Amino acid sequence: MCGICGIFEFDRQEPFPDALIRRMSNTIVHRGPDDEGIYSGEGVGFGFRRLSIIDVGGGHQPISNEDGSLWVMLNGEIYNYPELRRELESQGHCLSTRSDTETIVHLYEEYGEKCFERLRGMFAIALWDSRKRRLLLARDRVGKKPLYFAADGQRIVFGSELKALLAAGNLSRQVDPEALSDYFSFGYIPAPKTIYRAVRKLLPGHYLVASGTELREVCYWDFGFGKVENRSEDEWCEILRHELCEATRVRLMSEVPLGAFLSGGVDSSAVVANMSRLLQRPVTTCSIGFSEQEYDEAENARDVANFFRTEHHEEMVKPNALDILDKLVWHYDEPFADSSAVPTYYVSRIARRHVTVALGGDGGDESFAGYRRYYFDKVENDLRRHVPPAIRNSVFGLLGRIYPPLAWAPRVFRAKATLESLSRSPLAGYFNSISIFRPADKQKLFTPDFQNNLNDYNSIGVLEHYYNRAGTEDQLSRIQYVDIKTYLPDDILAKVDRASMAVSLEVRAPLLDHKLMERAATVPSSLKLHGKTGKYIFKKAIASQVPSEVLKRRKQGFAVPLNRWFRKELRELTQETLFGTDDGILDRGFLKRIWDQHQRTTYDRSSHLWAVLMYRKWRQMFEV
Repeated sequence: MCGICGIFEFDRQEPFPDALIRRMSNTIVHRGPDDEGIYSGEGVGFGFRRLSIIDVGGGHQPISNEDGSLWVMLNGEIYNYPELRRELESQGHCLSTRSDTETIVHLYEEYGEKCFERLRGMFAIALWDSRKRRLLLARDRVGKKPLYFAADGQRIVFGSELKALLAAGNLSRQVDPEALSDYFSFGYIPAPKTIYRAVRKLLPGHYLVASGTELREVCYWDFGFGKVENRSEDEWCEILRHELCEATRVRLMSEVPLGAFLSGGVDSSAVVANMSRLLQRPVTTCSIGFSEQEYDEAENARDVANFFRTEHHEEMVKPNALDILDKLVWHYDEPFADSSAVPTYYVSRIARRHVTVALGGDGGDESFAGYRRYYFDKVENDLRRHVPPAIRNSVFGLLGRIYPPLAWAPRVFRAKATLESLSRSPLAGYFNSISIFRPADKQKLFTPDFQNNLNDYNSIGVLEHYYNRAGTEDQLSRIQYVDIKTYLPDDILAKVDRASMAVSLEVRAPLLDHKLMERAATVPSSLKLHGKTGKYIFKKAIASQVPSEVLKRRKQGFAVPLNRWFRKELRELTQETLFGTDDGILDRGFLKRIWDQHQRTTYDRSSHLWAVLMYRKWRQMFEV
């Protein structure tokens, strides 16, 4: 796990000064504290920060082929590099290191742009082809590793984090209004947008080719849910056990201490179960506990650790947003409103005291329908099929508008959301249910001037783009595909990447192995969401491997007590941040209304306030 950055100026002949490249790479030193590498050629400069995992002694980057005509940098891990290395050597290639990075250079020599299809792993890659004077940037299939770029027709600047691009200089910081609108719907900015108009995220499963004559983005991998296979439950269980075991096995290679996050939930327990079977030593596991009982999973993790006899490390923390708020804002680079970034940072910090690499359970909910919202969406769609649209629009729409917004009571809040969603189409209903600021509230959030700048832009289009590409008419599969293309890379994986890299920890996710995900996509949706049970077939597959209590336990999110924070610890800071300045974008009257509602405890506005606070703190830190 590392950090990469660089610059390519199309018509420039002389090398860039090392000081410029070093200025860029110094912004991401936390991603790679072990080593620094710089390459400067005719009009191109690469900067690299290394967290040493594989070939600790010989894996210095950037790395070249034998004659120095190709140079490459890798952020991530290539899990099938031993097989690729043997194949390349049999074809006559000479590799001088044991690093996975070097295989990429020779794969490119052999297969050209097709080389990225051969890689199994998590990666962001920069490759310089000096003979053709072109730069290639590539991102892994699911989006585990981030990669940003800005191209203006004369140069392209890229990096693992936005701050590396800003350090290159001469980059516009004009805010993208559509990206900001997306943020207040989703709590993150979906690719390819970033908060800045001038900067884009490279999409997962894509590579970019840049030269003086072209800027071409190519999709090299995708998958859909249209090829469902009819198998017995026992057959599916055997297949899924095999795929998970193999996905875990290839992620155990390391020359530094390796362990796992353990929450006591289904996914992390399944990963630890497979690690326990594959390793010749006790697994090192790490978890955190909270003093607030409703947020604490420590006892569950402890039970699983005892079951597998792991070397368990647990620490009770009292999450204090005041202590780490600025740190989070700086590491995430753009507004990011998933409050579980707070506990994710804490558990990463604790894990880093014991290991350099940790395996996690991310990906199970998206592939096997583990989120509760999938069940609610199914119920709503069942009702849609039995109630004529005219009645739904008039009756449910009216009830949704007048239903009391007493969101301190979760069931009342859920009922209001359901009524609002039922008056809409299936996709619009799903969009409504997952939005932080739902469409009606977002209209009130923005000032009239900012609304005019949006030109009727609607963030539902982000979801619609993927909803229509899922390759199936099955509603559950369609929203799973939407989530895998949006929520998973731009929220879940961005959260884990920034929180873990802030403390120089590498995190690997077996459930995000593309072969396992492709297999899971062929499982009938009725075996994923079975009645009220999410991840039904996955739970059945691992039933013999994990404690039975794990499978019965109600899903518990990685949450923090936001509602209390805004009435106590964060009250003064938030009030000052919300009302101390006026950016002409957020309506002060509406902000005052939701602030008062929260303080009176008539409406839990904590998610709304957190989104506004993180946006305003970002503006302050990056001086936009």
